[in-house]
Amino acid sequence: MNLFTTEPISNLLPFDGTVIYYGKVLNHTTAVNYFDALFHTIEWKNDEAMIFGKHMITKRKVAWYGDKNYAYTYSNITKEALPWTKELFALKSLIEKITETHFNSCLVNLYHDGTEGMAYHSDDEKALEKNGSIASLSLGADRKFLFKHKRSKLSTHVVLQHGSLLVMKNETQINWMHRLPTSTKVLKARINLTFRNMA
Repeated sequence: MNLFTTEPISNLLPFDGTVIYYGKVLNHTTAVNYFDALFHTIEWKNDEAMIFGKHMITKRKVAWYGDKNYAYTYSNITKEALPWTKELFALKSLIEKITETHFNSCLVNLYHDGTEGMAYHSDDEKALEKNGSIASLSLGADRKFLFKHKRSKLSTHVVLQHGSLLVMKNETQINWMHRLPTSTKVLKARINLTFRNMA
């Protein structure tokens, strides 16, 4: 595996949490190969949500994988984890080596272009390890990623590049929300792997 040797930058958040952006941890060719493999082998399904009692289906596609058939509920919809694919397990092992953190599950997201995004939210479901790490690997289109403090409303952002890694940990989910804004300028697809730990 060819890795970039760049050091992660310091905490992106000014207080109440820790977000480390490692930059590109996969070279371009390796990242492209993983994108293509995941695009064709992941069991993608349109994401669902129950909002004010109404069942919504998104254009964004997702899949849920893990060490066990973990049940993960968010937006009032429950998913059961599928067994790791060869590519996902290889990437999990790589991310664990870089971050020195073990992960037992992964939510995989497919955004077909910049018209698909995510509103502000926190990954603070009770099923997740409290104040645990969430490692986000980005493949495909570069996308802007925003953070907003829940009380002060202070915001900051980073551009997540093709083959890059971002880690959110400590009290980040308690105190901050994050968002993937839409953009009509982004014409290519992005796959996002969010490695995490079920409690």
